[in-house]
Amino acid sequence: MKYLYIDTSSSYLYSGIVSDNELIAEVKEEYGQSLSEVALPRIVSMFEKTNLKPKDIDKIIVVNGPGSFTGIRIGLTIAKVYAWSLNIPITTINSLEVMAISSDNKCIHIPMINARRGYVFAAIYDAEYNELLKPQHIMLDELKEKFKDQDYEIITNDEFDNLENISKYTPNIVKVVNQFKDKEAINPHAVNPNYLKLTEAEESKL
Repeated sequence: MKYLYIDTSSSYLYSGIVSDNELIAEVKEEYGQSLSEVALPRIVSMFEKTNLKPKDIDKIIVVNGPGSFTGIRIGLTIAKVYAWSLNIPITTINSLEVMAISSDNKCIHIPMINARRGYVFAAIYDAEYNELLKPQHIMLDELKEKFKDQDYEIITNDEFDNLENISKYTPNIVKVVNQFKDKEAINPHAVNPNYLKLTEAEESKL
């Protein structure tokens, strides 16, 4: 079985092809504002390097948020068109859960994404990755109260002041694929972003 993993929910492109439990191609690079221009070519290059054709993939696993509004749309668009045009099963996963699962530390995992203005996207998982606090848009000060006095790690690639026990996030693509490879596939047209909050344009209309 061959799986294509795509995550563009931040300024990074995290993508890989897993074949029979082996990572045979990957991209883990920060592209910032150029992500929309390079994401598809870099994914195509993985196929070229492995001599695989897009139709050889058995399932697509794509991160649908939370994270960057623009970034999320990039990955979802690529994944949806790919899945629909070649009739390949597709499923979505949460970026915060992926961040937690990628850690091998035996403690409470707190994946965290800076949502600005004192807010973060965050969740809390125990050492076995069971959900203790569901993914949400929450004030950082409120979140701190939920894990104080705990043996924890904060998993993030963002900059935060006055936070300790921070682990830099890098996805363990094989581990993530193994965790979600049997998750139910959905209709590509039903694949939607999971922003966890309204966009600024939507908020301005309220």
